[in-house]
Amino acid sequence: MVKKKVRKKKVAKKKVVKKMSSANPKNTLNTKAIERLIDSNLAVQHKMTDVLIGVKDLNSNVKDLVHIFKKAGEHIKASKYEDPMVNKLDDLLEQNKRISQALLMLEKFVKAKPERQNPLNPSNGY
Repeated sequence: MVKKKVRKKKVAKKKVVKKMSSANPKNTLNTKAIERLIDSNLAVQHKMTDVLIGVKDLNSNVKDLVHIFKKAGEHIKASKYEDPMVNKLDDLLEQNKRISQALLMLEKFVKAKPERQNPLNPSNGY
């Protein structure tokens, strides 16, 4: 009779994890506190994500505004700004310059003329 060798299969040993009994009030308080911490941490992470998205949007809006203000400044520097009120003020300024020049010329003319007696003045000797 021939004996056959039988190989034994190796079976992986399972680790036994002991569950802590829920009878211990300290453990239940700790697990509840840990769960609350985890929940609040997740909530904070969600809020931080929302804030970052909002800051990104705000940043792009500010960039757009800066771009608009730069274009407006370049446009004004190029004297292409045509506002009816500005044009009217420029016209009034030019008119005031002409009036002041005319008054200065009139003053010079009056000072340059020799004084003569006024015919309506009673000191003529009549």
